Amino acid sequence: MVLNYIWIAFFLIAFVIAVVRLVFFGDVEVFPNIMNSTFETAKQGFEISLGLTGVLSLWMGVMKIGEKGGVVNVLARFLSPLFTRLFPDIPKNHPVYGNIFMNIAANMLGLDNAATPLGLKAMEGMQELNAKKDTATNPMIMFLVLNTSGLTLIPVSIMTYRFQCGAAQPTDIFVPILIATFIATIAGIIITALYQHINLLNRTILLTLGGAIALIAALIGVFMQMEPEQMNTISGTAANVLLFSVIITFIVAGMRKRINVYDAFIEGAKEGFSTAVRIIPYLIAILVAIGVFRASGAMDWLIGGIRWCVEVTGVNADWVGALPTAIMKPLSGSGARGMMVDAMNTYGADSFIGRLSCIFQGSTDTTFYILAVYFGSIGVSRTRHAVACGLLADLAGVIAAIGVCYLFFG
Repeated sequence: MVLNYIWIAFFLIAFVIAVVRLVFFGDVEVFPNIMNSTFETAKQGFEISLGLTGVLSLWMGVMKIGEKGGVVNVLARFLSPLFTRLFPDIPKNHPVYGNIFMNIAANMLGLDNAATPLGLKAMEGMQELNAKKDTATNPMIMFLVLNTSGLTLIPVSIMTYRFQCGAAQPTDIFVPILIATFIATIAGIIITALYQHINLLNRTILLTLGGAIALIAALIGVFMQMEPEQMNTISGTAANVLLFSVIITFIVAGMRKRINVYDAFIEGAKEGFSTAVRIIPYLIAILVAIGVFRASGAMDWLIGGIRWCVEVTGVNADWVGALPTAIMKPLSGSGARGMMVDAMNTYGADSFIGRLSCIFQGSTDTTFYILAVYFGSIGVSRTRHAVACGLLADLAGVIAAIGVCYLFFG
């Protein structure tokens, strides 16, 4: 329901601002730009779905091998003590826990191409337990918030963009991003737990969070000793070695179970193809709404209004220049990436705004894209508190990013 109102608001706000620009400022290009954006973003939505078809078929096939080979069940039993507390509505040792873990692990390693199909597989598993097929369940919402909070251990792509934009030390945003995205994830878990009346003050969750903090601290210590090129090489190689090792592990497990591995892969790949087709309308709907909002000039007016409000209060407004990246990130990953690069090109890669835009890019994920794709894949239209929790987690990440950037570079 919330997503419905937001979608309508994108169009209505865009129309009002376009009329104002046409009538009062004589901007005769605004409506042609809006209509062009609808065609371009609709095409983009289809092309994204088309691009996902192959990846979804691949990873759905691999996951089917893992299911029939018993690997997913083993993961589910291992993770059950933690996940039964975060996802209390899912039965203990249910195979979907394995799919949830695989998705989260892929996201943390920055393996977006693998994370999306793994996430869709997890959503399908949770939908099987759902009594009301058009309504999001509590576990679905918690899972989506974990995705939208964007926890990534090694932001390789952002460091690469900084190198290309001439940053003296492309990796100097590594620690700030890690801190900001970790805060966003913790905030997302707490906010969702409050909505769902989940008790987080138990030994298992506290030990897990403590272990996560220790892991992040260790990674920071290790990677801060490396040169930028060495860090990028090691992180990229390690992530891909782990990913291919997963594929090999699933195949070997299938061989041990004496299943027909090839047939299992084909069965899963067919499911991946069907899923890719199902998400096309949902993806086009959200991308067109975002494109109209941008083309009307609403985004520029929003940023200008925020800058004026901040300056009126007398508060330091240096961070406002990087805000387009933060506002665009929940709406469009490619749009936010463009905003980040533009900020570095305009203000300098080593400027406060340039660095902050990179931290914004790495601290959260594309909330509306994730909601559209994940819920669209299983036909859920009533999202309940998913949008609110996801956006609040994004807000926590934005606030953390600003604070961390002032701490490190202010």
